Amino acid sequence: MDRLDPHAATGTPEPMIHGGQGAIAGGAPAGRFDPWSYRDRASVADADLVGYHVEASDGRIGKIDSASHEVGGSYLVVDTGAWLFFGKKVMLPAGTVHHVDHGTRTVYVDRDRDQIKAAPEYDEDSHSDPAYRDRLGGYYDERHGNLPPGTAR
Repeated sequence: MDRLDPHAATGTPEPMIHGGQGAIAGGAPAGRFDPWSYRDRASVADADLVGYHVEASDGRIGKIDSASHEVGGSYLVVDTGAWLFFGKKVMLPAGTVHHVDHGTRTVYVDRDRDQIKAAPEYDEDSHSDPAYRDRLGGYYDERHGNLPPGTAR
């Protein structure tokens, strides 16, 4: 019987879950963007993110005003304050969250300020409307494939 070399590549995608599809726990299959689910549920699950700072890839954009942990429909509403975007609130689908640092109470998203500023405007009355969610999710999905090399997904 041949011995396996522990340093050799096995050709198996990791992590292997969900019947060998190479899916990431709590998220879409590897390489596929799911705008409405957090990528790493372990760092977000049941955490109250209201009041956390939000950092885009090129700087702070504001504080979280409200957050949803709805399965397949999670999002953050960020109050950008008067100094950025002129006090506008933005809705960020959970899939844009790269990671959360609970020690510093900061949520990091993998989009830059201009991408977030150009997103469809947040409307408190229609944020749960499927057409609005499709448009917002599509906006961030289109930009997911255009991220610069080395940007974590």
